[in-house]
Amino acid sequence: HTFGLERAEVVGALFNVLFMYGIVAAIVISAIDRLLNPTPVQFASVLVIGIVGLFVNMLVAWLLHRGQTTLNTRGAMLHVMGDLLGSVAAIAAGLVIWLTGWMPIDPLLSLLICGLILVSSTKLLLETLHMIMEGVPQSVDINEVADALNDAHPDIVRVHHLHIWTISSGTRALSAHIDVRSADNWNEVSRALQKETRRHDINHPTFQPVILEP
Repeated sequence: HTFGLERAEVVGALFNVLFMYGIVAAIVISAIDRLLNPTPVQFASVLVIGIVGLFVNMLVAWLLHRGQTTLNTRGAMLHVMGDLLGSVAAIAAGLVIWLTGWMPIDPLLSLLICGLILVSSTKLLLETLHMIMEGVPQSVDINEVADALNDAHPDIVRVHHLHIWTISSGTRALSAHIDVRSADNWNEVSRALQKETRRHDINHPTFQPVILEP
């Protein structure tokens, strides 16, 4: 593993999303069953558990928000937000059942929460797959980077075979062939190129010089 285990966060995020899909499927099946076969709900217990769960999940969400934002923390936050929304739904369902006795509110709110979790999970899944397929980071404009590298030093004739991808949340890699007029100033050219990559938050560049002199 020449990059260490940095890609472990991507694998972890993928498993997180797949696990959330499994949870959503289980809740949907249970909610549909409760709609078709209504059962009594103890609103007092639902309210107490919902309120306790809400405060616990708010605390965990606050702690996660204070830390570094990575795919893994976002996956963990997805779980926490799912639990937090579930607590809100439980409180709302408990109140509605207490005040009106309308039982279908519980499974209906469960289905609504599942929809919200599904949207967030799919967004994280698409981003994770984009990283696995070594796509250009979404916040990076590859054409802008190419122009910046081309203009980094007067000796540069052309930049080609340019690739930019994400290793992990803290590591972005770049490789490129650099056509230069002479090898004499390559150290100076290399420093200029590295300065431009740092400006675009790319911290693992590799440049292949191609000397055009006869």
